[in-house]
Amino acid sequence: SGRVQLLPPQNVTLLSKDFAMVLTWAPGEGYPPDVTYTVRYESQDCLDKWMKVPHCKNIPRSFCNLTCALSSFYVKVRARVKAVWGQSQSPWVKSQFKDYYSDVELAPPVLALSVRDSSIRVSASFPLPTCVENLTWKYDLNLWEAGSEDKKKYEGYFRKDTVTINTTALRGNYCFSARAVYESISLKHSEFSQPVCVLLNHKG
Repeated sequence: SGRVQLLPPQNVTLLSKDFAMVLTWAPGEGYPPDVTYTVRYESQDCLDKWMKVPHCKNIPRSFCNLTCALSSFYVKVRARVKAVWGQSQSPWVKSQFKDYYSDVELAPPVLALSVRDSSIRVSASFPLPTCVENLTWKYDLNLWEAGSEDKKKYEGYFRKDTVTINTTALRGNYCFSARAVYESISLKHSEFSQPVCVLLNHKG
């Protein structure tokens, strides 16, 4: 049987989302169900040297998380993908250029609250890929009484810091919300997280 010419994958896009750099695409027209994909990337400081991505070779899914494969977070990269089926291969399709450092999109942190007698301890965790744990992630925290517009702001805490708040003077239902912050070429931040509310010094 002659080789089938596979059409190229469609909508090839390099996305920065939730702290990760991910290449996504859609199958080309008329693809057989068992087609697989292979991804490579190149950096702007080393053009025409397409680096292999071992965990994205002959994969059945239509995305590839490139974050921890990148050699630098400060250089623009682009990726390419081809479809493979038996002996047949599609042409490569390239994405646009992006760099992690300035294009990274942040997800809101997850808050953990620990209520003590006269204080509350708040910490924020981010769903980070392991390879970017060492970058200087920070978070801002807001505290307000439920129903009030008046927010107390705690800003610029490092990711692993715990914020301890004295609650002796607080009575009633208080809410906390945080956002991730990252200092790149400009200051970037995520949306604020869904509020988490607790009753403080409730005599019931």
